[in-house]
Amino acid sequence: MVNRLLKKLINFIIIIIAPIALTLFVSRLITSIYARPRTYTADNLPNQRVAIVFGAGLWRDGSPSPILRDRVAAAADLYFSGKVEKLLMSGDNRFLDYNEPGAMRDYALSLGIPDEAIALDYAGRRTYDTCYRARTIFELKDAVLITQQFHLPRAVFTCNMLGLKAVGVPADRQEYRTVSRIYWGSRELIATSIALWELYISKPMPFLGDPEPIFPGEIQ
Repeated sequence: MVNRLLKKLINFIIIIIAPIALTLFVSRLITSIYARPRTYTADNLPNQRVAIVFGAGLWRDGSPSPILRDRVAAAADLYFSGKVEKLLMSGDNRFLDYNEPGAMRDYALSLGIPDEAIALDYAGRRTYDTCYRARTIFELKDAVLITQQFHLPRAVFTCNMLGLKAVGVPADRQEYRTVSRIYWGSRELIATSIALWELYISKPMPFLGDPEPIFPGEIQ
């Protein structure tokens, strides 16, 4: 009886779990290999016109989470060093009491970034949406993406596959907790597979609207 149950469990793992695990691993491998030559440090990044900063959650009081602060700070450093001209803050604002772009802007202002150097994308609910809207709504042809290393491969791959020529700079400015890194890494495996499905199979249409070019009168 025990041997029969064990055999069924092994068969289940081979037939169901193993292909899923392989799909997750291969998806992550593809995006990591693609993003590697397109990933720079702040020092060796070629000059770009725009840095896109991805949302990463807010505290209950509406202030940016630690990883979101790191992303904004990394983008601010690029601005102050003359590497970029504008910062596009992209995040979720579906609810009145949850405004990621607004919180990102406030933090950037506190770091000394002038308001005229900041553009806000209130409908960047997901990485896919941010990349899609950067190209179609904000009329960007290329940009540098600012996010943590765990997220950067998916972000770089997604933006490029949606027609936005993108490179990335990691925003890892501190030693994050081990439990957080494990959670983000596990979540990213699933999110990356979903990203490939959306890019090549389902091709969802994000919320759009009227164009809001960051550089009016020109297509970057």
